[in-house]
Amino acid sequence: MVTFWPTWDEWLATLPPGARDSAVSLAERFKELGAQDPEGWARSEISEDIPQLARFMVLRALWREAISPWTDVSALHDVAAAHRLIESGADPHDVLLVARAGAYEAVFAAVCILDEGGDPDARESDPGWHLIETDAQCNPTGREIGGLHESLGETDPSGNKDADLWE
Repeated sequence: MVTFWPTWDEWLATLPPGARDSAVSLAERFKELGAQDPEGWARSEISEDIPQLARFMVLRALWREAISPWTDVSALHDVAAAHRLIESGADPHDVLLVARAGAYEAVFAAVCILDEGGDPDARESDPGWHLIETDAQCNPTGREIGGLHESLGETDPSGNKDADLWE
């Protein structure tokens, strides 16, 4: 069975004017933020009511703050173990790749934990958690930000969505 997925323009034409304007504006914002598929992200937010902009911004911040710094050898300057490895003959690029892989795996584990919403070993009476979208004034919108682990790879700012991140 073939599922018909209309083009962006065909899909926009099916929307009421207000929703169409919101979709176009949202796609522009995703593009400004560097999303690889800004129209896809916007289409999902509008048609599925998923807080995709908030999801993207969380993942983008995680890449920027926790993973991407490990693409520059200067990130190793404060890591004593990295200095020892390099001094004993290790290629600085390889040491950097190991650090980046560790950062990626740690972030992936963290977003999986957030997505689970609770400790699987917890008692029924123990609390859980949810990441909730807020508006610009930090008022909750009521939309849960979930599925972060599903999109971590595709939000790599280098565009290596389908490539080996560690070569």
